[in-house]
Amino acid sequence: EFDLSDLLQGALASKPDHEALHSAATSWTWRELDRDSDRLAAQLIALGLKPGDRAATLMPNRNVLLVFYMACLKARLVITPLNYRYMAPEIDHALEVSGASVLLAHAEREADLAKSERTPDLPLGVIRYGSAEGENVKQEGPTLEGLLAAAAPEVTLTVPQPDDPAVIFFTSGSTGKPKGVTHTRRTYGAVVASSVQSHAMTEVDVVLPGSSISHAGGFFYSFMALAKGAKIVMPRTFDGDEILPLLREQKPTLLWMLPAALIALMHDHNAQSEDFSSVRLCTSGGDKVPAELEREFTALAGFPVDEIWGMSEIGIATVNPPAGLNKLGSVGQLGPGYEASLRDEEGNELSVGEPGRMWIRAKSNMIGYWNRPDATAETIVDGWLDTGDVMQADEQGYFWFQGRKKQIIIHDGSNICPQEVEEALLAHPAVESAGVVGVHDLVHGENVWAYITFSPDVLKPGESAPSRQEVVRFARERVGYKAPEVIKVLEEMPLNATGKVDRVILKKWAADQLDADH
Repeated sequence: EFDLSDLLQGALASKPDHEALHSAATSWTWRELDRDSDRLAAQLIALGLKPGDRAATLMPNRNVLLVFYMACLKARLVITPLNYRYMAPEIDHALEVSGASVLLAHAEREADLAKSERTPDLPLGVIRYGSAEGENVKQEGPTLEGLLAAAAPEVTLTVPQPDDPAVIFFTSGSTGKPKGVTHTRRTYGAVVASSVQSHAMTEVDVVLPGSSISHAGGFFYSFMALAKGAKIVMPRTFDGDEILPLLREQKPTLLWMLPAALIALMHDHNAQSEDFSSVRLCTSGGDKVPAELEREFTALAGFPVDEIWGMSEIGIATVNPPAGLNKLGSVGQLGPGYEASLRDEEGNELSVGEPGRMWIRAKSNMIGYWNRPDATAETIVDGWLDTGDVMQADEQGYFWFQGRKKQIIIHDGSNICPQEVEEALLAHPAVESAGVVGVHDLVHGENVWAYITFSPDVLKPGESAPSRQEVVRFARERVGYKAPEVIKVLEEMPLNATGKVDRVILKKWAADQLDADH
């Protein structure tokens, strides 16, 4: 296990004036990171925040966001990162579920915050960041820049306890809206400790987390680096124009990227083999790493992508060992501290080679879903967590991802719940029924396809149905990036034996359509 209170201690003792955080715009040394997060923690307490309060964030990747995370830990607040692509209804849902007291938000999201129903009711309002200099905007409430620049008020920071909630990640399950995956300081310390070992991380590593640090993957890698005293190179966006200069100038040794971003880096930005010359380990996950990506990356970089597997609920559970055999196509072996059980639908343990649902037991398992004891009890049984993913194991303990029992769609590493997208479509007055499925895509993992029927009662005589583009726009205003890429209009929606939309049939139709197109 690892004590999150010790996150910066190793580097502060050995190299306090070395760079800890670097981006193209700003940088912090370890000493500055410790000093500024101390000051910010005191400012947050002075604002009226109390231990256990949830501090939500709606921020793109910025070094200052990690400073804020550190300040929250020091002030015993619960870090509650919201996906930066959330639209107003999704922001409202996360704020409501978490009962957040305050929201740190980037100025470029002002228009969405203006549409939010819950933001005005936050007990301590919004802390804003990133308003353009010289703008004649009346700034309401505190700014993060102002809090960081002001002298630290005299407040007492209380001693954290291992079972204090530390972080809430919002993740879509197979039904309903996103739930708040809750880790304590103890469980998240176990996530960090295991991942540092499984990635063979040392203090001389330079880590480039090439995805959002508001999402579990980028968050995991950032905290691993902080714990080990490894420098973090922070990309503000994930396209080649941002990533390639950082690769060339900062020479990261550990690179984490989602498959789609890695493919774009090679295809659209003409990455060269020398761009990866400093990298000892390139990891990817969030969804299956395509075999074509493995081939292309290996040909370019001279070594394969190391496929990992994990979830917000459990951390990074499997890794192809950096110093061992990387079995291409597998998600690797269990990390330190993880136990796995492959079971059939009746809960019986299966033999090696038989595919079954993956259950995980570990000190790094979440304590539950925030204020959802019902969903927690369904997912955690006798200390074992049901991941909903189907795996197969070989004799050497390597795992092979076989698919999902739960109908989650994973697009570019983000969980999308079909039901949530269906609800957004059904809110359109002309849509009578909707079924949403994930369709395999080499670049993005899965794309979102929707099947809908229009209501004859709503359409007046002689009036044409809304266009597919109109319906997509309507959905996008409600669920943003989760909106369907493809909409198919049906005369009649297929239903299963219980009278619900039959997503199994829809998924087969979509696959048949893809085959026909190719």
